[in-house]
Amino acid sequence: MSQPPNGRMHTIFHDTRDFTPFREGYVRTPVRGLADGMNEVLSGVLGGRDHARLSVVGNVPRLKMLSSKPAKAMHEAVFTSTEPDSLLAFGRMNPGWAGLCHVMAGLLAYKHGGFLRASELLQRGLTTRIDDDASQFSAIYLGQVVTRVEVTERIEVPVLFSEESVFLALAHCLREMGMTESALEAVVGLPPSLPSALARCTAAYSLDRHRDVVLWTEGLLNTDDLSAALLLIRARSQRARGDFESAQVALKEVLRRRKTNLALKNDALTDRALLALDQGRRTLTPRSKRPAPPAELETMEVIRKDAEMRRLWENDFRQLGGE
Repeated sequence: MSQPPNGRMHTIFHDTRDFTPFREGYVRTPVRGLADGMNEVLSGVLGGRDHARLSVVGNVPRLKMLSSKPAKAMHEAVFTSTEPDSLLAFGRMNPGWAGLCHVMAGLLAYKHGGFLRASELLQRGLTTRIDDDASQFSAIYLGQVVTRVEVTERIEVPVLFSEESVFLALAHCLREMGMTESALEAVVGLPPSLPSALARCTAAYSLDRHRDVVLWTEGLLNTDDLSAALLLIRARSQRARGDFESAQVALKEVLRRRKTNLALKNDALTDRALLALDQGRRTLTPRSKRPAPPAELETMEVIRKDAEMRRLWENDFRQLGGE
């Protein structure tokens, strides 16, 4: 949970907005990743677009007839570029557009997997002011640009161009570079949503901030694969804190929904087995709990001492009897 200015607690995963920039997330597996890559290439060929360009929902928005020369050049750079260089060149020629150019170039570099360059471009774009023409262009033409962002391991979410898409992509880049604290700072100010909660809790878990993860995910239910993935992180933080019963409850919630992704269910079953090992049990049934080894050793030591005392007493008794 987070603490707003008025003192009331609210969860970081419950989005109250009517419209969000997020589309349905999915779990990436080796087979599915290969198939999605092939589908993207085929759809790009059939639709007349290079799959190396920025992705767009539907068709590329048509340029207005009376658009200015900078707007026309920016439109071409955004929707036809396969490398960030043309966007950066346009930004150098038009300083008022430079911030937007760096952001779009960063998203393009992120799509190609260049996390270091993407993080540098996105951070530079976020700290550079743009003029009114660039802001108007962004509102009119960039709403259909979509970026597939990895918010936690194997979980990707398509995000329409927005504050969320930029900061979530930046957070992923920073995590890949080992800058986990900076990644957490990048998403901590985003509006509540499951994707941002996943990115936030992933970074916090890596930083061993398990108490924060548990507080932020309090009351979470398994309603879709994103919430199931968040419950897995919650269970792992509870296990790290030694709260095995609560961890088991969270894993049970992951397994409750029948349509939960099979990979997530397998992760939950693996975590249940690890919980059993942590508690010295073969299963999680009440009868399977075995006595702790230290207690067994202590009992054996008491038995040994009793036997020794009895032997000494018997020797003394024989000596007194003249034997």
